[in-house]
Amino acid sequence: MYTDLKLFIDGQWLNGEGRKGEDVVNPATGKVLARLPHASKADLDAALAAAEKGFKVWKATSAYDRAKLMRKAADLLRERAEHIAKVQTQEQGKIFAESKAEVMTSADIIDWYAEEGRRTYGRIVPGRQKGVRQIVTQEPIGVVAAFTPWNFPTLTPVRKIAGALAAGCSILIKASEETPGGCVELVKCFADAGVPQGVVNLVFGVPAEVSEHLIASDIVKKISFTGSIPVGKLLAGLAAKGMKKATMELGGHSPVVVFGDADPEKAADTIAAFKYRNAGQVCISPTRFYVQEPSYNKFVARFVEYAKNIKLGDGLEKGTTMGPLANPRRLDAMESIVNDAKSRGGKIQTGGNRHGNQGYFFQPTVITDIPDDSKIMTQEPFGPIAPIVPFKTFDEVVERANSLEYGLAAYAFTSSSATAQAIGDAIQSGMVGVNSVAVSTPETPFGGVKESGYGSEGSIEGLEAYMNVKFISQA
Repeated sequence: MYTDLKLFIDGQWLNGEGRKGEDVVNPATGKVLARLPHASKADLDAALAAAEKGFKVWKATSAYDRAKLMRKAADLLRERAEHIAKVQTQEQGKIFAESKAEVMTSADIIDWYAEEGRRTYGRIVPGRQKGVRQIVTQEPIGVVAAFTPWNFPTLTPVRKIAGALAAGCSILIKASEETPGGCVELVKCFADAGVPQGVVNLVFGVPAEVSEHLIASDIVKKISFTGSIPVGKLLAGLAAKGMKKATMELGGHSPVVVFGDADPEKAADTIAAFKYRNAGQVCISPTRFYVQEPSYNKFVARFVEYAKNIKLGDGLEKGTTMGPLANPRRLDAMESIVNDAKSRGGKIQTGGNRHGNQGYFFQPTVITDIPDDSKIMTQEPFGPIAPIVPFKTFDEVVERANSLEYGLAAYAFTSSSATAQAIGDAIQSGMVGVNSVAVSTPETPFGGVKESGYGSEGSIEGLEAYMNVKFISQA
């Protein structure tokens, strides 16, 4: 039911013979699923050489023909969605319905980039002198090195692979060693669709060793990273040494502002469902809840009711509505957050403990009466804990919402069009959902500000991230 884990270099699948590796564990059971091979330095050098060769072939392929192969990969992804979703659920923990939705969205991302790649138009700028022709054009940047985390095994890699390929770049991707199967299956779709050898390469290994080796290579012209702020800063520094372009999609701590004129129970239902998706292990997950005083009690009551009705369990079991955390580190982090909250007078309205005697389960948790300087209000929780606090005025909540160095996503609920516009303008965030949680689609830019990173994935901005602009003045 799981998948055979291998490296993919220059069109060839390479197993673990003679290579170091590590076990991949099912977070719902704690049992080993498979052995993952690590790439040696020789493997990494082979992958770099393959990507360099693949870039020359892919750059010379027309955008029209590139799009045809990409759409074929998207079709294969849809055909295999059931199997890939089961693979993801086993290795990452999210429920099957969420896994399948992720795979289907990944196919949509490929399709969107395939079509947009045919529209990388240049322009003619009128010259100041007669006979002068001024041309602005876009060219693929070259070989891309991409690094992705464990929480979305296909969605995060596909954003980088599809963007790079649509622009005419080749890519060398290092996916998460904890959840490798989803990306292995994704890369199979591109390989089986007929994407030329060397255009897409997949490696695994000790993250610091792999990233340092790849980023230092003169072959790599751009990096794209999704992950934590500390690691992002480290990789950005490595990229800067070679003046390599970089896209950094880093952590967030998304504020939610519920104004008194909003329906508190409807808002609670909407945002609670989004909060506990993938057990809160989502970079754009709502994580700090500010509710205006007149609506506070009703919002909290409805939110707590929703959390209590969540059914924890193996994501492949029927009726499960939230799976385990992805690894033991997240369990430790949740306990640390809860203990800090209690020590500061926080009240646990529901949850607050581990669940069961196997796997990495933590109860959906709601905390109230918590100060703004507590751990849960200042550090990204990346788990199923929701702190809810009251506020009085617009200016007060804006100041509190903008007080951190995070700036990835934010949400607000109001029935006033004037307030909706005002809060959308006032929040310092790369993405803001007002009466909506739909801040991530293939055709819209996905990215943050402040320490949540720079650059965007998705939309035309995501495609431009893999292009160089060239100006030609011809007399």
